[in-house]
Amino acid sequence: MYATNCWVIAPKAGSECVVVDPGMPDVSQQLDEILKKHSLKPVAVIATHGHLDHTFSIQPIADGYSIPAYIHSLDRVALAHPERIHGPEFVATLSAMDFVEPKDVRELRNEEVVELVGMKFKAIHAPGHTAGSLVFVVDDELLVSGDVLFAGSIGRTDLPGGSAEAMETTLRKKIMPLGDHLRVLPGHYAETTMGAEKKNNPYLTALKGRY
Repeated sequence: MYATNCWVIAPKAGSECVVVDPGMPDVSQQLDEILKKHSLKPVAVIATHGHLDHTFSIQPIADGYSIPAYIHSLDRVALAHPERIHGPEFVATLSAMDFVEPKDVRELRNEEVVELVGMKFKAIHAPGHTAGSLVFVVDDELLVSGDVLFAGSIGRTDLPGGSAEAMETTLRKKIMPLGDHLRVLPGHYAETTMGAEKKNNPYLTALKGRY
C-alpha cells in the first residue's frame, strides 16, 4: 500500500532467512510464495522502525512461524500502539483497528550484534525518522537502511517521534562514516550503494567534511 520494501535476506536458496519490514496490508501470503519459491525458512523478523507500513504484518508472520521479532526499545510501543508515532490523518484510520505485539519481541540497542542465518546483523541506532529507528550493517556487505536513507533522499522527520536535528546527527555521525562498498537496501524505492549516495544524495553531500 505504501510501496514499502520488505526484504528477505538469506545466504542462499534452500536456507534459513530473515524477514525485514513486512508492511501493509498483510503480506503473509506474498511472503509465503517467496519462501516456497526459494525453499527458505524464516527464523526472525526485523523492524527498522515502528511505522505501520513496516510493521503491519510482523505479528501474523512472527507468530505464524513461531519466530522472534526484533525492534529498537524506543519503537517497541508502536507495535501495540501505532497511533503514538503516526500523524493525525492516519490515527483516525487506526481507531477502528486493534493491534497486539507478537508473542516473542526482542529489543535491540545501539551497536548490538545479532547472529542470524550465519550472518552478523549489527544494529545501529539512527534516530530522526522515529526515535527508535535502526539501520543494520550485515556482514560488512549490506546496509539495511529503513527510512533513514533512500536513493537520493532521506526519510521524513515531521511525524511524532521524528526530529530533523536528530536526523542530521544520524546522517553525520552514523551514516557518512560507513564504507562506500556497502550495498544499500532502503525501506522505499530502489536499492543503491553508500558510494553513490555520498556522491549524489544532496542530504549527504551537504555534510561532507563535517563528520
